[in-house]
Amino acid sequence: MATTATVRSRVLRIPGGTSEYFISVTPAPSGGFTAQARAAAAAYAEAARELGLAPDSAIFRRIFLKGPAARLKALGAVPFSLGPGEGPVALSVVRQPPLPGGELTLLAYHAQGPRPLRKRRLAPGHLSVSAGGLRQVWSAGLNGRPGLTAAEQTKEIFSDLAGALRRAGGTLAGGCVRTWLFMGDIASAYPGMVAARSEFFKRHGLTRATHFISSTGIEGATGGAGCQVGLDAYSVPGLRPGQVSYLNDFSRLCRAADYDVTFERGTRVRYADRSHYFISGTASIDKAGGILYPGDALRQLKRTMGNIGALLRSGGAGPRDLMYLVVYLRNPSDHRRVAAYLEDNFGGLPLAVVRGAVCRPGWLVEVEGVAAAPGKTAGLPRF
Repeated sequence: MATTATVRSRVLRIPGGTSEYFISVTPAPSGGFTAQARAAAAAYAEAARELGLAPDSAIFRRIFLKGPAARLKALGAVPFSLGPGEGPVALSVVRQPPLPGGELTLLAYHAQGPRPLRKRRLAPGHLSVSAGGLRQVWSAGLNGRPGLTAAEQTKEIFSDLAGALRRAGGTLAGGCVRTWLFMGDIASAYPGMVAARSEFFKRHGLTRATHFISSTGIEGATGGAGCQVGLDAYSVPGLRPGQVSYLNDFSRLCRAADYDVTFERGTRVRYADRSHYFISGTASIDKAGGILYPGDALRQLKRTMGNIGALLRSGGAGPRDLMYLVVYLRNPSDHRRVAAYLEDNFGGLPLAVVRGAVCRPGWLVEVEGVAAAPGKTAGLPRF
C-alpha cells in the first residue's frame, strides 16, 4: 500500500497585491524514510498545483527530520523542489523527529502576486526576496563551527547574519524580525547561547530600553558533529520604526527580559495592505514568569494557546488569523492528547508537531506560529 500524506494550507489573499501561502505536509508514519519522503514530495507538488503556485513562488522550506540530514541526498540536490524555474529557496533542515513517529514533516512558504518575485542569493545561507516592496532576507542553515563553544558559535552565526543584513542595506536592530535558534543538546548549550546573544545584542543596540527580536530557542540539531548552535532568521531591511510593534499582555505574561532572556514575546509588522504577527516560542507561563501546570502537557498546551491568543489580541488579531503552528513536545507519550486538542481547536491549520526539549525542564510543550491579516494603513510601504 502506498504511503499517504496529510496536507494543510492557509492562504492570505490580497486583491491586487501579493498573496501568501503556508503549507504543511506530513506523511503517514509507515513505509520507511524513502516511501515517506516520496509521498511528501508528491503531496506537496499536488498542493502547489491545486493552489495555482508557480515554481518560482517558493521562498522558504523547513524540513523537520528524524535522523541525519544526509538522508535527504536520496531526494536529490534540492529536496522537495517544484522543478525547473523554481530558483533559489531558503532551506532549513532540523533534526526534530515528527510525532507520533514519522520520518519527516515539511513546512513551506510561498508568495505570488501581480509583480514578479525577484530572488537571489545574497550570501551563502541568505536569500534576498522582493516583489516591488521592501526586500526580505531569509537566512537558513547558519551553523556553528566545530571546535568552538556554544557561546562562540552563537557570536559567530549572529555576526554572519548581521553582515548579510549590512550588505542588504540594513541592520540587525532595524531589520531582523524573527530568529530560530536550534541546539543539539539544549541543557548544555542554552546558557552559553543566552549569554552570548545578550552580549552581541547589546553591542548592536538591542537592549531592554530599545527592543529585542522574537525568537525560539529549542533543542534540535542542524549541523554536523560539533555544531552546538544553529540559526535561521527572517529580516526586512528598510522597515520604518512605525511599522513594527511588540506584542504582550501583561495580565498573562511578563517580558522575557524579566528573567534575563533577550527576546520579544511577539512582533507585529504592518504594511500598506496587511499585518504579520510573529509569535515566539511560547509556553505555559504566568505573569510572573513561573511555570503553570507542571507534569500536565495538555493543561500546559491550553495555557500556552491562551497566551498566544492574548499576544495576538494585543496587536489587533486573533487565533483565527494564524497561518501555521509548530508544536514542540518534550515527551512523545503526550502526543495523543495534544494532537486531539489541536485537531478539535485548530483543525485544518498547517501544523508540525515534533519532539524538541524546551529550555526549562518543567515545560513539556512549547508552541510558535505566524499570523497574517489584511488591513489598510496609509503611508506605509507595500509588502
